[in-house]
Amino acid sequence: QVQLVESGGGLVQAGGSLRLSCAASGRAFSNYAMGWFRQAPGKGRDFVASISRSGGPTYYADSVKGRFTISRDNAKNTVYLQMNSLKPEDTAVYYCAAGKLAGSNRYYDYDSWGQGTQVTVSS
Repeated sequence: QVQLVESGGGLVQAGGSLRLSCAASGRAFSNYAMGWFRQAPGKGRDFVASISRSGGPTYYADSVKGRFTISRDNAKNTVYLQMNSLKPEDTAVYYCAAGKLAGSNRYYDYDSWGQGTQVTVSS
């Protein structure tokens, strides 16, 4: 498995931007597809975005398409989530995850998870 640590969360006004980072250690980072999920209070863990091992194909939830961008730097063992035009409904704890199935939006396809980083968007 790979160990994951997220950073970059915080409080931002609606319309603002944040960039989340997820640093990986352990087994070869480039062997894993990576995903971002989020969980709002009292709700389940929802898919946000995923990226293939090579950084080529990317996939997004409809709710974030056109506003969020997932990317990765395999040389730095890091995956990013650039979040623009943030809305109050984007408020959640954001988790990065590593798995073997590129493009999956199912949390159970991911084997390793970070501890999460809080994103709060004020109106």
